[in-house]
Amino acid sequence: MQTTQPMSDNDLNLLRILFIVKACFNFLGMIFFLAYAFMGSFINGIVNSQQETTGNQDPFPEPIFWMFLIIGLIGALICLVFGILTLVGASKIKKHKGYNFIFAVGIINCFTGMLGIALGVFTFIELSKPHVKALFLPQNKEKIGF
Repeated sequence: MQTTQPMSDNDLNLLRILFIVKACFNFLGMIFFLAYAFMGSFINGIVNSQQETTGNQDPFPEPIFWMFLIIGLIGALICLVFGILTLVGASKIKKHKGYNFIFAVGIINCFTGMLGIALGVFTFIELSKPHVKALFLPQNKEKIGF
């Protein structure tokens, strides 16, 4: 059975799928950080409501509430940005455009844990092949002259 696509295009398709999966994991991480921020707000509300009903004079410490909130929101924002960049990288892989951008997203993914390191290394190996570089070169579809 003969395929119509070259092998390097199949590898790029696999790389694109892995980019999409990694973006989904980034969005799951964003949900974790949002839950972390919500947990700090929830505990603050519970402790302060218990203070009013029981007459306890010890409120929930404000710095701890702000720590939960700030860490949760900053972590969610970072995961959102990494997820969006990874999805844009997957889109550029499909269109065979943005070689340097895809390479930069591979570097950024190396900062996101073991799966990101594996994806980044696979990205570097795949993009360094000469026939893959040739796919990303600009191609003029109009011929000028005769």
